[in-house]
Amino acid sequence: MTEIFQIIIDFISNLNDQEFLAEMVRKYDTLLYVALLLIIFTETGLVVMPLLPGDSLLFTVGALAAATNQLNIWLLMPLMVGAALLGDNVNYFAGRFFGRQVVKRERIFLLKREYIERTQEFYHKYGGKTVIMARFVPIVRTIAPFVAGAGEMHYRKYIIYCVTGAILWVFGITLMGYAFGNIPVVKNNFEIVVLGIIFISVLPMFYHWAKARLARGRR
Repeated sequence: MTEIFQIIIDFISNLNDQEFLAEMVRKYDTLLYVALLLIIFTETGLVVMPLLPGDSLLFTVGALAAATNQLNIWLLMPLMVGAALLGDNVNYFAGRFFGRQVVKRERIFLLKREYIERTQEFYHKYGGKTVIMARFVPIVRTIAPFVAGAGEMHYRKYIIYCVTGAILWVFGITLMGYAFGNIPVVKNNFEIVVLGIIFISVLPMFYHWAKARLARGRR
């Protein structure tokens, strides 16, 4: 178990170093699969761990599969979808239980009653597709299942959108990495590409944060 945690730390710490990661693929083989699934599960399943890599991790996995031919992407993608769904369900049912506690107490750690109420309004306005959209936004994809549970979204409705979002997220970004990650211009500037993916993925959060700040400043 200690070795798995070390692999996770090394992989996340060197996400923009394709040569180092390729060596990890050759060295650890099956253990690396386990480590990747644990990262996906933790990022989607533990509401207190929203800062783990998601989009950049999937792109990198696809690029490594193309570059090394040692990662079975067609096996790994369904497994990562399963890990994401398992995490989502843990988060959803945690929200069902702890969400009521947040409402009663106003706040538990970083979770406030107002966050749940605002997200409930968002769910009410945009419906189940919120679950799909949230999948592509860092931090939000970790919190959204919790809030869906806290807001008591009907589980059958939730899980349909959850499965759809997980498949689109994992297959879409991983295959993008598989298709483009081995192109010389991408391969030679892999660090910049990964950082660019991270930057693009956080743009929606920055936009909404800036919009909220401007709205408060006008009051």
